[in-house]
Amino acid sequence: MNIAPEILALHADMQRWRRHIHQHPETAFEETATAKLIAGFLQSAGIEVHQGLAKTGIVGVLRRGNGAHSIALRADMDALHIQEQNRFDHASCHSGKMHACGHDGHCAMLLGAASYLAKHGRFDGTVYFIFQPAEECRAGALQMIGEGLFEQFPAQRVFGMHNFPDVPAGHFAVKTGPMMASFDCFEITLKGQATHAAMPHLGNDVLVAAAHLVTQLQTIVSRRIDPADAAVVSVTQIHGGNTWNALPDSAVIRGTFRSFKNAVREQLEQGIRHLADSVAQGFQLQADILFNPENPGYPVTVNSPAETASAVRAAVAVAGEQYVDTAPTPSMGAEDFAFMLQQKPGCYIWIGNGNTQGDCLLHNPHYDFNDDILPLGAAYWVKLVENELSGYG
Repeated sequence: MNIAPEILALHADMQRWRRHIHQHPETAFEETATAKLIAGFLQSAGIEVHQGLAKTGIVGVLRRGNGAHSIALRADMDALHIQEQNRFDHASCHSGKMHACGHDGHCAMLLGAASYLAKHGRFDGTVYFIFQPAEECRAGALQMIGEGLFEQFPAQRVFGMHNFPDVPAGHFAVKTGPMMASFDCFEITLKGQATHAAMPHLGNDVLVAAAHLVTQLQTIVSRRIDPADAAVVSVTQIHGGNTWNALPDSAVIRGTFRSFKNAVREQLEQGIRHLADSVAQGFQLQADILFNPENPGYPVTVNSPAETASAVRAAVAVAGEQYVDTAPTPSMGAEDFAFMLQQKPGCYIWIGNGNTQGDCLLHNPHYDFNDDILPLGAAYWVKLVENELSGYG
């Protein structure tokens, strides 16, 4: 690996920052202590700091030379509503919240890069360090954009990075085009006539209808979507009834659907709506259908060609060509960094986290970021900046 000694010297600091953030997780739009820590560090490094976008968002600005070019580097700050089951010293001290997705590591790597660039960086232009709140289902990126992110900080290109347990530690994975799927939620409420469980003929059984609908929803992907297109529909909740001897008057079905194409995304929505209406009609019920009732859906995360080539150059420079996978299988997971990529050309790369204890994946109560990869992630950011804003001196 080709990592500057000054970055390697920051390893212990990055680990300390990472573990502090892990121990004190904050969820969407509540990342006040995390933001305070990040802002204080950036200011102490001599980096211009702006606060308040999307409530807790932070943007650091670092300029060198007279170059007109600029890029933005983004890390997400929020934790998840998950009860941590790890027992190490830096385990979450906030009940019901934990960094089960590695955003603590993302912050530490970008802080490490900012520290190095502020002291040693050789580039000509402007770097924007974006620390974003509320990536997990709350679309903090969209809110930052809506509040003027790219008007106030007019980066020409934007780059993101996420740790990935399916990728070996010391490796990167990135490709042009779709990298992460779209993400949408649905909520279907079936309404009928309640009745005594002993006399079902006097009512309309919403639970039987719900069971039929759950089964029918699985035919959308298998029978309505081109087999060459990847898509998934998952029912994640069913709610109905609260006693043993009565049939309820309503049942609620909730779930998600995902794809890599906007046209398929529309097909999935149409299919869900059609089946809900059809099943309701067949059981003489009413179906109320909502899409993304609480939060906006996420678009497909699409990497642009030139910026992906830039990311590959930087990753190869620090890790070696044999450790950079340029044809990974896209993930059905979703990312609100996709909103930034709708505004600016850019690239979203995976850094390998390697296997964790128990081989657990992201969003697992036993997950923990791999501290060994902190210098590699920081070095990638630094090399990306120095490659793309060359011409110093």
